[in-house]
Amino acid sequence: MMQTNNDIVLVVDDSADALSLINDTLEAANMDVLVALEGKQALTIAKRIRPDIILLDAIMPTMDGFETCKALKADANLASIPVIFMTGLSDTDDIVRGLEVGGVDYLTKPIKPSELLARMKVHLNNARLTNSAQLALDSTGQHLMTVSDDGNIMWATPQTYALLAKARATPQWQQQALAQQLKHWFDHHPEIDSRLSLSDLEYPLSVKIVSAEQGQERLLKLEDGRRPTGPQLLHQELGLTERESEVLHWLANGKTNREIAQILDMSPRTVNKHLEQIFPKLGVENRTAAAGIALKTLATV
Repeated sequence: MMQTNNDIVLVVDDSADALSLINDTLEAANMDVLVALEGKQALTIAKRIRPDIILLDAIMPTMDGFETCKALKADANLASIPVIFMTGLSDTDDIVRGLEVGGVDYLTKPIKPSELLARMKVHLNNARLTNSAQLALDSTGQHLMTVSDDGNIMWATPQTYALLAKARATPQWQQQALAQQLKHWFDHHPEIDSRLSLSDLEYPLSVKIVSAEQGQERLLKLEDGRRPTGPQLLHQELGLTERESEVLHWLANGKTNREIAQILDMSPRTVNKHLEQIFPKLGVENRTAAAGIALKTLATV
């Protein structure tokens, strides 16, 4: 594995002139450059030395850029790498096709070095933010996963895989039964916070939709049917009354006093009174600290 603090860029192009210009531009910007002349070679290199970003020519022999990008996005270890297409094709259909197969941007040749570096900077920063978010989720103990429209798991936290293993949900079950159930559910356009109880398992599991942005993978939470609910856990672990636990649960979910009052069918004034009882019990002075304790409790129990 290449050991470097510089960004690693894989440039895939069969044009010697283009490779020379791009290589000089990237090296002048203190980036480490890997070169591939066609798609299959690019896939082999990317699997051996994972690049931070890929610059991909659309028209190449053997395997063109569009097919190469699809293959990259189908590999779970490579799917999050941003791909910028570079090509002489400027028709709208070609640009759309590049974005549909997973490209994040599209530059037409001849490449302008300053524009290339500016766009790469944006997409490298976005990729770092995404990776940081995934690492944060990995460490919080959340049972989260992203799922494609056809029901296949694209990414999941270690805790999610551990719960699936606990339920004896084999990889085959995930690829067939789970994918089929999720696809059927998605076809009916479920709303945020909707739940689906999974079938064909001896152990009770359900999934809840956390977010579903148009054109993006859905973020789901896997729920253990034998685990107490959020309020029940807070009641058990923090010594709160049942009502206080419900208030704290919704506070930890980012709800305002007015929203909590509507959810729990009480007045905002009553919500505030519950919070006045909760804060000293938790040894905190404000909402943020109370929410932090609740989230930590829910994540670690």
